[in-house]
Amino acid sequence: MEARIEALLARMTLEEKVGQIIQADIDAVTPEQARAYHLGAILNGGNSAPGRDVRAGPEPWLTLADEFWAASTDPSGGRTAVPIMWGTDAVHGHNNVVGATIFPHNIGLGAANNPDLVRSIGAATAREIRTTGLDWAFAPTVAVARDVRWGRTYESYSEEPTMVAGLGAALVEGLQGRVGTAQFLGPDRVLATAKHFVGDGGTAGGEDRGDTRVSEEELRAIHAPGYATAVSRAVQVVMASFSSYHGRKMHGYRELLTDVLVDRMGFDGFVIGDWNGHGLIPGCTSSTCPTAVNAGLDMFMAPTGWIALHTNTVADVRAGRISRARLDEAVARILRVKMRLGLFEASRPSQRRLAGDWRVLSDPAHKALARRAARESLVLLKNEGRTLPIAAGSTVLVAGAFADDIGAQCGGWTLSWQGTGNTNAHFPHGQSVYGGLQAALTAGGGRAVLSPDGTYDRKPDLAVVVFGERPYAEYQGDRADLDYRPETPLAILKRLRAAGVKTVSVFLSGRPLWVNPELNASDAFVAAWLPGDQGAAIADVLVTKPDGTVDHDFSGRLSFSWPASAVGVANRGAVPAAPQFPVGYGLDYARGGTVGRLSEDAGRSPVGGRDGRRILV
Repeated sequence: MEARIEALLARMTLEEKVGQIIQADIDAVTPEQARAYHLGAILNGGNSAPGRDVRAGPEPWLTLADEFWAASTDPSGGRTAVPIMWGTDAVHGHNNVVGATIFPHNIGLGAANNPDLVRSIGAATAREIRTTGLDWAFAPTVAVARDVRWGRTYESYSEEPTMVAGLGAALVEGLQGRVGTAQFLGPDRVLATAKHFVGDGGTAGGEDRGDTRVSEEELRAIHAPGYATAVSRAVQVVMASFSSYHGRKMHGYRELLTDVLVDRMGFDGFVIGDWNGHGLIPGCTSSTCPTAVNAGLDMFMAPTGWIALHTNTVADVRAGRISRARLDEAVARILRVKMRLGLFEASRPSQRRLAGDWRVLSDPAHKALARRAARESLVLLKNEGRTLPIAAGSTVLVAGAFADDIGAQCGGWTLSWQGTGNTNAHFPHGQSVYGGLQAALTAGGGRAVLSPDGTYDRKPDLAVVVFGERPYAEYQGDRADLDYRPETPLAILKRLRAAGVKTVSVFLSGRPLWVNPELNASDAFVAAWLPGDQGAAIADVLVTKPDGTVDHDFSGRLSFSWPASAVGVANRGAVPAAPQFPVGYGLDYARGGTVGRLSEDAGRSPVGGRDGRRILV
């Protein structure tokens, strides 16, 4: 392989080499341009898709993959043919494609804390990615979120680094296959990407793209373990973080990107940037940045300004601002990964194993896996008077704006970047919480009555109220504090309890929030996180079998501290700590447990001088 790489480098022109270290977004590049500029990779950003239709079916994805592959491997005119790669943010399944399985976000998988389950999810995701002709996932996120005001908290498995390290490594193995076996980077697998190196979960105030100001010891002990375990599983790509470390942008931090990640940890894949992240380095723009390459960035993620970046980088090499040796090193790292993946021997994407087999997207085994994952992620915070489980023959009022909303269950990074604009029709193999409860209760001789506003004509035996955060993703999901402010869910809960109806809250969220008033107004309270498209998982745990026994008890436990007030940080080791519920907390039917009335004092005014961005429902 090394001989092949050397031979390729000897043949490639400067322009061809520079092309290899650039990744462009499919909304801003054509196959013909990718051929002309010798691009090494493409991606679909959060709002990018074939034909600019983020809710397209799978067929256009495979067609476009063929077109880019054919352009990149065309040797006419004496060009060096190097197959292109396509990366996608498959962060909870192949979540950009209508019909794919949507698994719980990482925060829910942290509550389940089952590495074998996560490994299986990675393998299923890889298979679904392969059906559409893609070969690279921008996952796993191994950030250790330490301030849940951060809008990407749900991409983190836990505030505990050991849990993040274990589950992140499991997803790497699921996506790529186990290193040292025939599975590794086989035809059913894809490249994994550990992201975002390093410290993105530790920024001051939980600010997205902010500054991490911890000691080097804390950076190593808290934020780096996920990368060490990912490297030990032979992860092939690491993505640099938008964030800074003590004021220095990670995209230009040679001591961490090269000295630590490559030289000390032994990472031998390639380092890619995040969406124009190189342009945030002082002295750089999105179209010129030799500093990033010299620091150890091997591939620019340059979604839109990539043509100018190509021109300027060629000029930087000719002027000596980037040495030819460093350019060759970056290109060699990329070629090495492509060879390990077997791209040079592969046929066009549509002719590869699994390609075009849309049955894989609706594979019953994948749906069952997603349902199991959602089931295991549920955390029971409160169950007064053994309100749960619900007898199968009951009449249950299913209330709340999210009761019949699969998009709300899935959250951000689902079809669109922020996860907004989705309807149940966009999830042809999915089921809402209401749909799952309806099926379970009907099978047991009971019935579910959908009423988003919580009104009813005939008094039910019990009410399940489904509410939480509207979908969001990075930056737009940052919060000034942790107070869950929407008044409608609380009003529904209070009105039902005043009428003598027992209430079960199912809370959909990307992080723990201060919900003491809602907890007090609920007889039972379930933290369901962002469970994905298999709403039946909630009914699996909440509803008994007709004989009164339960198939599935609650097994999820908090992987993040649950806040006792709306301000401050509650994670372990923080000051003040004092969470409402600590990491590891979670009730179940076997043990029961009483919470009692909680304080409804939200605490002092918001801290940190944030700009007040909030997610409201």
